Amino acid sequence: MSSQPLVWLLGLLMATPLLAQDARQIIEEVQKRQRSESQHYEGTLEVIGGGNRIATKRWTFDRIGSFGNSKSILRFTVPAEVKGVGLLIINHPDRASDQWMWRPAIGREQRIALQDRSTRFFGTDFSFEDLEERDVAQFDFKLVGDEGGVWKLESTPRKSSQYTRSLLWVRKENYTMIKVESYNKKGLVRSIDYRDFEQVKGIWTARTTAIQDVTRNSRTTLKYDKLEYNLPLKDADFTLDALRRGT
Repeated sequence: MSSQPLVWLLGLLMATPLLAQDARQIIEEVQKRQRSESQHYEGTLEVIGGGNRIATKRWTFDRIGSFGNSKSILRFTVPAEVKGVGLLIINHPDRASDQWMWRPAIGREQRIALQDRSTRFFGTDFSFEDLEERDVAQFDFKLVGDEGGVWKLESTPRKSSQYTRSLLWVRKENYTMIKVESYNKKGLVRSIDYRDFEQVKGIWTARTTAIQDVTRNSRTTLKYDKLEYNLPLKDADFTLDALRRGT
C-alpha cells in the first residue's frame, strides 16, 4: 500500500559491494528516498476472486508524518454499499499500529485488535497489517541475493506479526521496492508487486500495486491517481472525530 541521503552514505553504498550487514542500510535508504511530510492519493481497486469475479472499489488515502511515526486515513468512495467506510491508522516507531475502522451503516468505529490484523480489509487482498507502516528498527534484515540490478533481502519481524519473514526486492538504480513476498510457518501468504514507477516531486512512486493472496487464490490491483506529496494537512485531520465525520 505508499510511504518513505546522506552524501557520505550514498558514496559508501555506491563505492563498495554491499555485504549482509549492510542490508539495513539499503532499507534505510529506501525509506529516506520516500520521505515526505504528507501524501494524498485517490485509488481504484480491482479485486479478482474465485471464478474470476471482479469487484471494483475506489478509496482516498491521506497520510501525515515521518515513516513509521505517521497517521493515515483511507476511505472508500465507490461503490455505494461501501461508501464512507474508513480506516484510521496511527503508526508507532516501536510497536504495531493502532487502527480503527468506521462503518457508517452502524454509526460507530471498531478498534482492530492485534490478533485480527491478518484478516482481509473489507473485501480486498490487503490485510490490516499490510496497510500499516513499520519502521526499519522493528525488523532484522539480511542480504540474501544480488540479481544484477536488484538486491534481494530477507526481513524478520522483531515485533508481533502474522508473517515469520518476508523477501524484498530493491532496485539498485533508485532504491525502489519492487516486490515483497511474505511468509508464515506454512509458506507463502502474499506477494506484492510495485509497478509503473514515475517521479512525483522527486520521489520515485509506483502508480500500480498488485497484491496476491496465495491462500485464497485472489488478487487485488490498486492504481493510483491524483497523487500528491507535501500538502498542508493537519494532525486534526487524523483523529477519531475526523474518521467519524468523514473529513
